[in-house]
Amino acid sequence: MIELYDSQRAMRNMRKAAMQRGVVAILDVGSSKIACLVLRFDTSDRLAEFDGIGSLAGQSGFRVIGTATTRSRGVRFGEIASMGETERAIRTVVQAAQKMAQVRVDHVIACFAGADPRSYGLAGQVELEGTTVSEQDIARVLSSCDVPDFGFGREVLHAQPVNFALDHRSGLVDPRGQIGQELSTDMHMLTVDALAIQNLAHCVKRCDLELAGIASSSYVAGIAALVEDEQELGAACIDLGGGSTGISIFMKKHMIYADAVRMGGDHVTGDISMGLQVPMATAERIKTFYGGVVATGMDDREMIQIGGDTGDWEHDRRTVSRAELIGIMRPRVEEILEEARARLDAAGFDHLPSQQIVLTGGASQIPGLDGLAAKILGQQVRLGRPLRVHGLPQAATGPGFAAAVGLCLFAAHPQDEWWDFEIPVERLPARSLQRAVKWFRDNW
Repeated sequence: MIELYDSQRAMRNMRKAAMQRGVVAILDVGSSKIACLVLRFDTSDRLAEFDGIGSLAGQSGFRVIGTATTRSRGVRFGEIASMGETERAIRTVVQAAQKMAQVRVDHVIACFAGADPRSYGLAGQVELEGTTVSEQDIARVLSSCDVPDFGFGREVLHAQPVNFALDHRSGLVDPRGQIGQELSTDMHMLTVDALAIQNLAHCVKRCDLELAGIASSSYVAGIAALVEDEQELGAACIDLGGGSTGISIFMKKHMIYADAVRMGGDHVTGDISMGLQVPMATAERIKTFYGGVVATGMDDREMIQIGGDTGDWEHDRRTVSRAELIGIMRPRVEEILEEARARLDAAGFDHLPSQQIVLTGGASQIPGLDGLAAKILGQQVRLGRPLRVHGLPQAATGPGFAAAVGLCLFAAHPQDEWWDFEIPVERLPARSLQRAVKWFRDNW
């Protein structure tokens, strides 16, 4: 836990240094594509205001000056399956983005999906040392949160205070400078499989780049696709990617829950490939041009040329009706949405005051998906596109770039995390001592 705290803190320092230099790269490592955006920050004096890593460490305006995408290789279910292939893909996409931006990039901020995320809600409470809340008091209350034993081989990816209460006055966003006696907080902690983070960090290092930050795709996709009111009142973002589907719930502008389903658009393509006996590339083309999930009376008569280059003339000249194609696609899409529904139910989403659901990600572009999702999820559903950011080319404004755009916003306007505050030194050995005592008691 202490090593992770130090490494996340070091990454925040590195991100700040990269922003002061003015250029940082955004890397969205997905199962179907790897996207890279190069951001130029206006290195104004605003960064000089912050002494050390303070709250909201170095907010800054930015502009996209280079973009590139490449087909993802070596990534399955959002996790790296082949280090060499993923390294080549990252090198390719970063070089192309650097060429467009005409600038060299040393630091990247990466996001990834999958890795079996688990959410925890923690609470902490302390008596104030003075009459007003100081930065040190916030550090103390965050360190007083009783971290659960989340198991061996897991790492904390996000640990954000989502609510503060001062003497029974709850709902405070930032209590610093306010007068009171007792400060309490609610913190959301997201843990993921440690190997996924280590593999990604190692892969980035092999590409001669420095990792200046890491985030969950479901979190950053929610930042990009949800409008401000939805983040404030409560909404869920379902990011339908290629290999996995990320789910995040936001409330009061903070993520309060995240999860992932190990299915996505690539599984729909795989079903078409098997059902029509065609290669994956042909199945992807058919899905993109003719796919859908709601059949009409016309679809029986609309015939699709399958095409192919096997050399077998009869085989390559086959046709299939659009109704048959929809019959192959719909069950898998329903299965993904049913899984997402189960995760939302487990999180207690139906108890939130607002129950807006936003679909984003590349696979959300299947025609008729919003209507089917409204039936299965039973709520108000809309399709979300990422917010516009300066300099973003038209090709990168679709739902498939929600995570990449969200990561830009995450880099420029980071929310407070546990490691942004100086945790009191006496808390660190105490936690490891507690853990040692617990281990001794359990094992002897």
